[in-house]
Amino acid sequence: MYAIIETGGKQYKVQEGDVLFIEKIEAEDGATVTFDKVLAVSSEGSVTFGRPLVENANVTAKVLGQGKAKKIIVFKYKAKKGYRKKQGHRQPFTKVQIEKISV
Repeated sequence: MYAIIETGGKQYKVQEGDVLFIEKIEAEDGATVTFDKVLAVSSEGSVTFGRPLVENANVTAKVLGQGKAKKIIVFKYKAKKGYRKKQGHRQPFTKVQIEKISV
């Protein structure tokens, strides 16, 4: 059984037991969160697609932790003008483990 959920403007294919790094959500470590934006659910060979969401479907997950991704460097440069700008960015994330998919 798997489901396709939407969170943080992105879509994820999830199964029970999966560990995901999603866009940061405000939740304590060990807390339970529910994703109710379920776009599709597959169970026992049949697939149910929502229009746009599947009715009465949700995915329950446990928050394992918060963190930041590796630093990326944003370097802007204009040739022959002496313009250089170096900037770093670390995207925050939330690590979750999928516990239950219910329809």
